[in-house]
Amino acid sequence: MNLKSFIRILKHTGLNRMLLIFLIVYMVASLAIYFIEPSIKSIPDALWYMFVASTSIGFGDFCPETHLGRIITVLVTIYEIVVAAMIPGVVVTFYSEVLKIKEKDTVTTFLVKLENLPDLTKEELADLSDRVKKFNKHSHHS
Repeated sequence: MNLKSFIRILKHTGLNRMLLIFLIVYMVASLAIYFIEPSIKSIPDALWYMFVASTSIGFGDFCPETHLGRIITVLVTIYEIVVAAMIPGVVVTFYSEVLKIKEKDTVTTFLVKLENLPDLTKEELADLSDRVKKFNKHSHHS
């Protein structure tokens, strides 16, 4: 899957909004940490701390000293875990649905050809025969 397809899936499923909300939460939490935590002296340090905390890397170069800083860290980390867990599930579900639609379309086309068997050309009959053979071969191996 390329990046363009991934972005299209995110938009189609609405996951892009959740990622945007996460980015906003991340930025607001970083600013809050900057103002709350005495050991974090700059906004880049606050952004770095939230990145390290939310990805569960935890280098330990910054640690929250206040209760509010710890609560913010825990909440953002849990939220990030939920967001990260949802992305593969949404993508897999989307592709499963696409495959079901394609399979249904293929079966429908196959049934239409069967209903019109007397009207098919020799090439269409040969194609239909090949499909049945492939299906039988595939269903015996599964």
